[in-house]
Amino acid sequence: MPRKVKIILNPMADMGNSWRVARDLRPITVEYGNADWSGTVYPGHAIELARQAGEQGYDMVVAMGGDGTVHEVVNGLMQVPENKRPLLGVVPVGSGNDFAHAIGVPKQSDHALAHALKGEASSIDLGLMTDEHGRKEYFDNTLGIGFDAVVTIRSHKLPLLRGFLMYLTAVIQTILLNHDPAHVQIQTDSETLDERVLMTTLCNGGREGGGFMLSPDSKMTDGIMEFLLVRKVSRLMMFRLVPEFMNGTHRRFTKQIRMGACKKFSMTSDRPLYIHADGEIFTSFGSNLRKVSFEILPNALKVVRG
Repeated sequence: MPRKVKIILNPMADMGNSWRVARDLRPITVEYGNADWSGTVYPGHAIELARQAGEQGYDMVVAMGGDGTVHEVVNGLMQVPENKRPLLGVVPVGSGNDFAHAIGVPKQSDHALAHALKGEASSIDLGLMTDEHGRKEYFDNTLGIGFDAVVTIRSHKLPLLRGFLMYLTAVIQTILLNHDPAHVQIQTDSETLDERVLMTTLCNGGREGGGFMLSPDSKMTDGIMEFLLVRKVSRLMMFRLVPEFMNGTHRRFTKQIRMGACKKFSMTSDRPLYIHADGEIFTSFGSNLRKVSFEILPNALKVVRG
């Protein structure tokens, strides 16, 4: 029996190009015969739509958009009891599409949709963040604190650029304008750290920003998350590290970068923590959040992978 499918489209993804892509994909869903469409109209709407799809008995929810759309859909699905939780499918039509890259779905949107509608699902891990006020947020790919969160904030203010060039421009702006290391205390399930850091990234998947290979060995099925710390370094060194992050060769810079793996991770900072989760801004300028914790949830969500 065909799955009952809800497709959640972000019509603004990739500067509105996703709407045109979706129009061309509609014949595939007509041929499939059992898919309904919903479009998002405000931030957070995909969370509500995904949760409602679970409550309405859909077997699968397809996130059609970028990493932000996937992030919202995941957070909506995780509000549904496990025995009623729909499968997740992904059609990447956003700027970075890092989650789609991590799970290996086809890059071509028509191939990705056909694969999502007919493919087999398997479980992946998710990360769960809890801040000092008890607010919770799931992340599927990467979560950044400090430098790469500011990059995300700045990238949202570059409407004329798309894809990797947008993120690279934001990286350059952040190095020049927001070079501000924090003094942090970190506790994992195996060690305690006291560092001055510019950037902290927790990785369930290996890539962010459409092409920065922060944790090339990360797997979404191993029950652990990798973490990356960039210690207090000069602006010149940050520029030096950018191509290394793009190539995934940064791990040899052991004085500037520390990497590790854990199941739990908590951080307390001497200054506000700016945070992105899968490219979605969790805290921005003006926030005073200074303490946050994370854990990995093994086999939390069933996804149609490539």
